[in-house]
Amino acid sequence: MRIVAKYSFNGGEKYIKEKFLAELGEIETVVSKVDAVCCKTKQSRERARGEKILYSPYALNLQFKKHFGERAWRSVRQRCEYKYGEFLPGYVPDAALRGAYREMDFVHPQSKIGVEVQFGKYAFMVYNVCAKMTIFHKLGFINCGVEIVPVKNMAKEMSTGVSYFEQFAWDLEHRGISNIDIPVLILGVDV
Repeated sequence: MRIVAKYSFNGGEKYIKEKFLAELGEIETVVSKVDAVCCKTKQSRERARGEKILYSPYALNLQFKKHFGERAWRSVRQRCEYKYGEFLPGYVPDAALRGAYREMDFVHPQSKIGVEVQFGKYAFMVYNVCAKMTIFHKLGFINCGVEIVPVKNMAKEMSTGVSYFEQFAWDLEHRGISNIDIPVLILGVDV
């Protein structure tokens, strides 16, 4: 896999290059080691079109986990206690809410760079940068972030409907930057 595009959100690229150049090199190495070809799977999108060999987000994520793990990057979980707001009289919330958590895919143990790998739905891309990374920064787990997403060319070959770099960068550019946003570098990848 290779990095083919980048978007700097809130000065993310400059910030990371100035303070964490070695860690950025590790991220680039991990991306280059992901063998997307081995992550292809047969999927039947539509019966009329037949089977097609597509990239599996699950298999790609396992490759990222393996290569980041070899470099001591670890996921970080924050337990969530849903005690804010109030339920209206007569409503009993699901007991399954106990044990809920939020998770950052990979965090460098010393520099605290948070990395999210997103081969899933579009809403998660925006959530990762505009909410999750801000929350994990506020909690002291990360200083800045990197989001790794497919470009359109790769997204159209994925086994699930995913968003892509070009759409994501456009939305962030038009959203603008808030005073609570942290520096994030978005990396677009392809095979």
